[in-house]
Formats: sequence, structure tokens, C-alpha cells
Amino acid sequence: MKISKLKNVLNWEYWPSYMFYVPVLPYACYLAIKSRSFGFFSAVNPAIEGSGNGLESKFKTIALLPSKYKPKSIFIPKNKSFNNILTEIKTAAIEFPLIIKPDIGFRGLLVKKINSKVELNEYLKKYNSINLIIQEFIDYKNECGIFYYRIPGEKNGEITSVTLKKYLTVLGDGKSTLLTLIKTNERAKKYLNLVLELNKEKQHEIPNNKEEVILNIIGNHSKGTQFLNGNHLISNKLNCILDELNSEIKGWYYGRIDVKYNTFEELLEGKNLKILEINGVISEPTHIYDADNGSYLKALKSIKKHWKIIYNIGVKNNTLNNIEFTNFEYLITVYFRYKKYLKEIKKLSAN
Repeated sequence: MKISKLKNVLNWEYWPSYMFYVPVLPYACYLAIKSRSFGFFSAVNPAIEGSGNGLESKFKTIALLPSKYKPKSIFIPKNKSFNNILTEIKTAAIEFPLIIKPDIGFRGLLVKKINSKVELNEYLKKYNSINLIIQEFIDYKNECGIFYYRIPGEKNGEITSVTLKKYLTVLGDGKSTLLTLIKTNERAKKYLNLVLELNKEKQHEIPNNKEEVILNIIGNHSKGTQFLNGNHLISNKLNCILDELNSEIKGWYYGRIDVKYNTFEELLEGKNLKILEINGVISEPTHIYDADNGSYLKALKSIKKHWKIIYNIGVKNNTLNNIEFTNFEYLITVYFRYKKYLKEIKKLSAN
């Protein structure tokens, strides 16, 4: 085996998701037995369908946000006419470029920046067999994920993870074409087909010396974005901002918010930021995928820690706020719905 291939195998940042969850399943089963319900997690976020189990409407969760943090968004039901969509875009004062994505989405599948009506029409012809969301494109230069939880009955919560998102980029040398830079960049090569398609009109341009070229502005790991551990940025001030946000979203106790912002200093002042998504119990403390500043065992330990938090919140909501656990039959139904939808969206994505 070549050294480069061996490095890819050993780099756990790219391992399949089951490698991070199967080892923790015995602990999750222990918590289920302890709570006397396999659906203990369903009581964690009563404001979100299924507590955010992955099948919730992203449009409905965005609607929970205070208006100052909420990006302009419109819901596109499946098979909606193109002219009606254009009318809604105009009414919502959303301009091109814009972002379009599935209303129920996974790991960045089918998330795309759309630059024109022509591109939008092409996208809709391919993918509007499912419900979609159109959002304004937020042109702040940075993105991060902040993981927060609060135990029911307690005044303040806690931030457990900050993930800084570094978009996939290459650095110009003043001589090489963008195509050459992409093909010689170790990270870009892992997403070669994607970045070549996204940058097909610029491949033969020659970036200036030391010019940083962003290849993809979608902040998902599956799109090439690198997740960096930003836990050094956790502070009392940041925690207060999340406490305030949490107080305005009744029924949200646990999850990760994905934030576009200009500078972290401005974020701490509550300025120049928008929250792209709220994620519930299925969300991850994504700093664990920073392979340069962590380990596989530390990642498993963090996932286990967050399962314990889910248990504590679910049980507390059940006893304190009478939020019922879902039964096992419902969980089986949700599982097969999840598998069916995931199969459908992956099939669409492959087209």
C-alpha cells in the first residue's frame, strides 16, 4: 500500500459515521434501560419535531429564531411552479445569488449556491420532487458551529463545542492555473469532481501570487470544509449570548447552531451574524473532526458525554415538564422513514 493511501486510511477525519457511533451504542442502550425508554431522547427539544432527529423541517426550525438572527427564507413545497417561486423570492426581497437546499437535509446533500434564474430553474427541474428551502446568501466571510445545552429548570446553559469552519481553498503562486492548483492540493483532490464542477468556468485562470481562492462556500465537511477546534473561544460572554438566544426559543434545550459572521469580535457583540440552522439531538460537536488537535478516542469520549447530556435533559423534561417519551414502535417507524428519505435524497444527489 502506498504511503499516501495509508495516510488516508489512518486519517479518522474521513472515517464513516458508524465508526463514531457504533462503539457508543452499548452506552446509549444502558441510558435507555436506565430511563426505561428507548425514546428518552425524544423529550429533549419539544419545540422541534422529533427533538431534531434528522427528519424535522429546517424551515420550521429557522422560524423559531429571533428575527434579528434569522436569514430571509421561503419554503418551496415539491412540484411548485417556477413562476410562483420567482414571485415569492421577489416578495421576500431575496436576491441572487441565493442558497437552495432540501427542507429535510443531511450532511450538505443538494445544498447549492444559485447565481441566476437559469441556474435556479435547472436545479428545480432536477430536485423539486422533494420540499426545499430558499435562503438569502449571507456574505459574511466566516462560519462556525456552536454547541449549547441547558438542563430544564436551570437558568443558564453551557457551550460544549465551538467549531471554526475553514472553506476549501487553494493558494495562488502567480504561475499555475486554478486547475493545476486544485489537482496538486491534497485536500482539494479528495473532492476533485465537486470542486472541478463548481469552478469549471475559472479552471484556466491564473490566481495571483499568494491569492487565496475559495473553491466552495458551503460549510459542510462533505463539501470539503475543514472543521477546526475553536473551543479556546468559549467564554462567559459567548455563553451569555447563547443563554439569551435559548431564552427566546422556548422548548430548545440541546443542539448546535450554525452561524455566518464577519469577525468573532462582532459576533460577541451580537453584530453582523446570521444563524443558518438550528440542529437538535442528531447534531454533533463537530470540533471532534479536527484530526490535528484531537484523537479518535477523544472524539468517542465527547460523543459519549453528549449522550449523557441528552439523557439528563430528556429525563428532566419528562419529570419536570411532563414531556412524554416516544414508544419503541414510533422509533422503528422513524428509522424506516429516515432510511427511505435518505435513499431518495442520495439518489437525487447522484443525478
